[in-house]
Amino acid sequence: MDLGYTSGHSRRLPMSRCFPSSDRRSLLTAATLLVLCASSLRAVDVDAAIKSYEPVSGVSGNLNSIGSDTLNNLMTYWAEGFQAVYPNVKIQIEGKGSTTAPPALKAGTSQLGPMSRSMKKEEVDDFERKYGYKPTEIKVAIDALAVFVHKDNPITKLSLTEVDSIFSSTYKRGGKDINDWGQLGLDAWKGKAMSLYGRNSASGTYGFFKEHALSKGDYKSSVKEQPGSSAVVQGVAADLGGIGYSGIGYVTSSVKALPLSDKGEPAEPTYENCLNGKYPLSRYLFIYVNKKPGAQLDPLIGEFVKFVLSRNGQEVVVKDGFFPLPADIAQKVAEGLTK
Repeated sequence: MDLGYTSGHSRRLPMSRCFPSSDRRSLLTAATLLVLCASSLRAVDVDAAIKSYEPVSGVSGNLNSIGSDTLNNLMTYWAEGFQAVYPNVKIQIEGKGSTTAPPALKAGTSQLGPMSRSMKKEEVDDFERKYGYKPTEIKVAIDALAVFVHKDNPITKLSLTEVDSIFSSTYKRGGKDINDWGQLGLDAWKGKAMSLYGRNSASGTYGFFKEHALSKGDYKSSVKEQPGSSAVVQGVAADLGGIGYSGIGYVTSSVKALPLSDKGEPAEPTYENCLNGKYPLSRYLFIYVNKKPGAQLDPLIGEFVKFVLSRNGQEVVVKDGFFPLPADIAQKVAEGLTK
């Protein structure tokens, strides 16, 4: 996977692991154009080189989307924007977790498979056994998987070793159990227990966090598994001692996203830090489709994907709190769908 999800490397994902070399050049170019305040999580602008969507005639029909909860709002907003252009299109969206996307795409019960991680090898192989070719992976946005605490929590940063010690029972990063806020140097909070919030095993976010933050370690049984990304943030917002992980697009004024470090300095989950590789839990968000190599995408699916990759679609990404694709990557993705 481009972000190293299926890699056996269990430490920080440097730029070379997070993004392949061609994408990395594009990301670094885009990063130099960004004017971001490193201490804030304010919205960013869509790359000026990304063109607006150009409607075509004769688009109608039904689409089903089954997959990621993290992308559930994004898919809904994209569907609303697309249906505003094409009133004769109906789109049904079900977001119960990335694990539900591959079997639905294979069975043909969905045409769109949103995922917050790349498909695992066994998922790709299962699809290929039926169709004789692999599913097509489409990058649609960039996300920072954030670690959230209550807005009144005085903690200011965490290392991934500390994150592992908080959420994992196996401590693959070499730390020791942390279950009390006083163990992190918060003397005034000594004796205050941590409340852990996370996703369930059907979630791609669950898998990504396990892979990259916990170095493939096991979660503690005390993690309160939530059915969706927003539920994680809501749980933390209502719990002074709470800590949880979710996509940055779900941040609210009741929580704060902590700067994280691996071997370097702590980095905030900003667009700039995702592009330059400083934030250790950056990732692409995807939509998978069933496309036979050498054949054109179904026109309805193809136009929806074009909309997602256009300025209109990437403005939706920003609206929902995630990060847009740089123009070079969006163009590369679009060109790949013509092969």
